Amino acid sequence: MFELDCRGLSCPIPLVKLQKAIDSHPKEPILMKIDSETAQEHATRLAEGKGYAVKATRQGDDIALELRPGK
Repeated sequence: MFELDCRGLSCPIPLVKLQKAIDSHPKEPILMKIDSETAQEHATRLAEGKGYAVKATRQGDDIALELRPGK
C-alpha cells in the first residue's frame, strides 16, 4: 500500500499529490492521511472519479482515506 501524508497541507496541494500517486501507482491501494474535511471531500471525489473505492476513518483530528482501485 502506497502511503501519502498530506496533513498540514492546504488545498489544492493534497489533490495534486493524490493525482501524482494515482498516476505513479495505478493498481496499488493508497493510504492518504489528511487533516481537513474539505481535502477529504475533494480527494474522495477525485478518487471515485478514477474508479477507486474510498473508505474514510477519523483518527482524532486526522482523517485516513483508504483508496482501493476497483474497475
